[in-house]
Amino acid sequence: MDEQDKKTALRMIPYGLYVMTAVGKGAAPAAATINWVTQTSFAPPLLALGVRPDSGVYGAATETGHFVLNILGKGQQAAAFTFFKPAQLEDGKLSGEEIGWAANGAPIIKSAAASIECRVAQVVELGDHHTIVAEVTAVHLHKQPEGRPDEAVLEMKDLGEKVFYGG
Repeated sequence: MDEQDKKTALRMIPYGLYVMTAVGKGAAPAAATINWVTQTSFAPPLLALGVRPDSGVYGAATETGHFVLNILGKGQQAAAFTFFKPAQLEDGKLSGEEIGWAANGAPIIKSAAASIECRVAQVVELGDHHTIVAEVTAVHLHKQPEGRPDEAVLEMKDLGEKVFYGG
């Protein structure tokens, strides 16, 4: 397989941008920008997320069994870049973002278009990113989208011509 062709083909898969948040037992909140997310079931509502197993948010989510998926909206490029680095909780803000708290104990980013509370159902430990299958337990729609909901999501392509992930 040609390596460059593989990268190009896999990068043709559209990626939304999300901030996954969780709090480990007795730990500070963890957060990370992720982009490998898809809905896999209507009943029960299930999501699958690709997450690096060496990240703080993966550790917190798999330890407690709960997390929040914060869906970034168009124009939230700065938030996406912010959570490429480890999160810091200061003055009630997570890396400068206003937060609230989900019933499951994870931070909700108030500026996100929506936030989805999740319970870890299963973890598939394959590859350099593990797949977390999670059941949706609650949703918070912070801003009603205009038009199609899937067009309101910040996408990888919105970060610029030279920003890629995958492949």
